[in-house]
Amino acid sequence: MDNKRMGRRVRAFRKLKGFTQQELADSAGISLAVLGAVERGNRRLEDQILNKIASVLEVAAEELSNPDS
Repeated sequence: MDNKRMGRRVRAFRKLKGFTQQELADSAGISLAVLGAVERGNRRLEDQILNKIASVLEVAAEELSNPDS
């Protein structure tokens, strides 16, 4: 999946779960700049970051990375 599409999915799940960018970044142990870049599609979502974000959002990593889920 391309970076922009995955970033839109991360943003959609974040908003669905009621997190601000800062709250999600803090909870996942990543910087706000990294999360912002991921959501804008300017940064590839590495597996380690994907798993941290998925854990905080309480969704499977595949839900964030797979457009068919």
